[in-house]
Amino acid sequence: MRHFIWLACLFILLGTDCTEPIQSKTSKEKPNIIFIMSDDQGYADLSCYDSDFIKTPALDKMAGEGMRFTQAYVGSPVCAPTRCVLMTGKHSGHITRRDNRAAHEDLPFTQRKLIPLKDEDFTVAELLKEEGYVTAGMGKWGLGNPGTTGTPYQQGFDYFMGYLDQMHAHSYYTTYLMQNADTLHIPENENGQEEVYSHDLIMEEALDFVQQNKDTSFFLYLPLCLPHGKYEIPDNSAYGDRDWPERVKNYAAMLDLMDKDIGRLFALLQQLEIDENTIVFFTSDNGPNPPFIKSLQSNKPFRGSKRQLLEGGIRTPLIARWPGHIKAGTTSDQVVAFWDVMPTLAEVSKAPKPTDIDGLSFLPTLLGQSKEQNQHDYLYWEFYNPFQQAVRMGNWKGIRVGTAEPIHLYDLSADLLEQNNLAEEHPDIVTKMEAVMKEAHTPTPYWPTVAKARKGAKEMLR
Repeated sequence: MRHFIWLACLFILLGTDCTEPIQSKTSKEKPNIIFIMSDDQGYADLSCYDSDFIKTPALDKMAGEGMRFTQAYVGSPVCAPTRCVLMTGKHSGHITRRDNRAAHEDLPFTQRKLIPLKDEDFTVAELLKEEGYVTAGMGKWGLGNPGTTGTPYQQGFDYFMGYLDQMHAHSYYTTYLMQNADTLHIPENENGQEEVYSHDLIMEEALDFVQQNKDTSFFLYLPLCLPHGKYEIPDNSAYGDRDWPERVKNYAAMLDLMDKDIGRLFALLQQLEIDENTIVFFTSDNGPNPPFIKSLQSNKPFRGSKRQLLEGGIRTPLIARWPGHIKAGTTSDQVVAFWDVMPTLAEVSKAPKPTDIDGLSFLPTLLGQSKEQNQHDYLYWEFYNPFQQAVRMGNWKGIRVGTAEPIHLYDLSADLLEQNNLAEEHPDIVTKMEAVMKEAHTPTPYWPTVAKARKGAKEMLR
């Protein structure tokens, strides 16, 4: 209740309702699009993805009313580049932002340069805005701080509220959020007080945006911060009796809160009678942090975690729901990746097909038209902390930790844990992988490739 009171007072102070309807040029024949993304949540942290520990009834219901993907991949194993892939439709060998910070080895990590989106980067929001959609983002952006070309309001979003800087997003009891170019002060959290939980403000803003724009066609990008950051939450009683470390209880409770709020969003869509004209996606931005693997088996049935190109770092849950279009209760093993989102949303909105991207639309799969689904020749990832490259071709997965290091080759159809290196038995496939790793990488001055893996980096492949 305190959050509603706080917001009411805030709007009085501001003098205007920041989410008043923005006129849309579209007709309601174009579906609304909502893309929800959690932060650092593992593949197996939802009960509909076989979690033995966390209950997620709203997301389970979403999966039961839509399509659940078992071979979906993020753009990168950390937050900023995976968001860059999602926004631009390009894989990590072609994007502007390839790690959270530039790879200046002579500086401490926190002092390395943040690389924003460029003016010429064309985003999903810009694509949909050109089609007349009202576009909004609420949550964690991470692709450009104030004063740069990468801010969301310069990249196609009519409205943004939340965190621009990814480090700022670690704190849920922050003293401010960003509202487009303006600072939204939260005095209740000053001097160490913890009165206002930022996720609650972001979620209320998102619900209000839907309410205010129910008669237009809208795109809502909802990159939630949960369950990332300081693992702080007002109430962890949902898992308070578990024999877990406190931060694991908080992590589970953060997922519980996220699930409840997603349930509220679906209830609002039904109340507004726009449910059947709204396609909703849910996913996570990358694999889980290591502390939750032991207690919650968050990366099950894979090996690896955040910051690694093993399956546990890049395989993600993906659920899509669109009543009357996506068959309820379906499971798909179609291989899709974050760079496929832009062309998929272009096809959903009947926008012109984007050019100079790496993605393929998976709308045919969503509509049950698998015979019309185009397939990737390969999927490619690169990451710089430590430097890694990975390729998936069919069921084959190749990964190396330096351009001069040997490729480890795994058959994912028989080895999801990536433990049985078959490189010596299949040199022809390794040669193809090497060619892809060279072809798919475009050099960047901010992140030079590394020939030899640094000490300890090779351990993750053993």
